[in-house]
Amino acid sequence: MKIRKAVLKDAAVVADFNLKLARESEHLRLNPKIVAKGVKAVLKDPAKGIYFLADCATGNSGKEIAGQLMITIEWSDWRNGTFWWIQSVYVREEFRGQGVFRAMYRHILKQARKQGNVRGLRLYVEKENEKAFRAYKKLGMKETYYRIFETKI
Repeated sequence: MKIRKAVLKDAAVVADFNLKLARESEHLRLNPKIVAKGVKAVLKDPAKGIYFLADCATGNSGKEIAGQLMITIEWSDWRNGTFWWIQSVYVREEFRGQGVFRAMYRHILKQARKQGNVRGLRLYVEKENEKAFRAYKKLGMKETYYRIFETKI
């Protein structure tokens, strides 16, 4: 398995994964055109975020994109550094349980440590997603004191 940054030619796969993620995790049917534009905006401007993809070898000496995650950056004035938010996590069903997310997580953790000013990795998870809770805890992540609130505009 190889973890790499996504590039513009990966936009269709990333957008497809995001549509599937929204349906699976929140039962939302997003507008594919808006999602495609949003993904391209990230791929063209790393200040918005960075997608990482997990390429897995296939039996035909080829490779398939097995999963993705996106990192967005939050500045912390309290810690004079950044937090990397893990978002848009999706692993194709046929690759689940094979360590795809673990490999992506370890890759970004290594990258964050190299940066020198990253104070931590954070993510949010849908309240009912017990499988994700277990996976994140198994990697050593801890639940925080915060709840997330939102105002839609």
